[in-house]
Amino acid sequence: MSSPLAILDSEITACTLCPRLVEYRQRIGLTKRRAYLQSTYWARPVPGFGDPSARILVLGLAPGAHGSNRTGRPFTGDASGNFMYPILHRLGLASQPHAASRDDGLTLHDLWITAAVRCAPPDNKPLPSEIANCAHFTDREFASLPRLRVLVALGKIAFDASLDLALRHRMIARKSALPFAHAAEYPLSPTLTLLASYHPSNQNTATGKLTAPMFESVFARARQLADLSTIE
Repeated sequence: MSSPLAILDSEITACTLCPRLVEYRQRIGLTKRRAYLQSTYWARPVPGFGDPSARILVLGLAPGAHGSNRTGRPFTGDASGNFMYPILHRLGLASQPHAASRDDGLTLHDLWITAAVRCAPPDNKPLPSEIANCAHFTDREFASLPRLRVLVALGKIAFDASLDLALRHRMIARKSALPFAHAAEYPLSPTLTLLASYHPSNQNTATGKLTAPMFESVFARARQLADLSTIE
């Protein structure tokens, strides 16, 4: 019998609910970027990835047009992943410091990575309706990870999507009491804490808005909250 996460993955990859995103992801997959002309693009919704027993859930924004939309795995094959995975590896949350493709051998430890929107949006700007259309996937993913202790939101859009999830699950009464800021920390329930980080986009990391020590400190705190006392 397939696991709830495996069933969810198959439903996510078959989703065609947002016409604008379907058209964009498929068009990018056909036109490609010059550096990837020989690549076969995934060009479908990108499912989550990681350890089904995870105590830490990472929620990103959406697949990059030539990153996850090409490779089919979150933060794989783009600048954001090149920044993030070495840090996760150093903290014992990833088996290797690089992520190039779905079959590169990378595994995650006590970590699950997903996104608020599962298809690449034009200009990395999903519409509110598109975020809402993906919310039921987020709810089911959340429900399928019973050991979760920490939710790390990467960027303001993912942070707002996390608060929407908390509202739907009646963990909070209103979003306005929880403003976004890098390294902000909010208890959502006696067993779940929300952490915020700037998104590890090239725009943020290349300008120094987000540095490696800043990002690592958020995940070091996530490890602490998840009671991951040792790095394996």
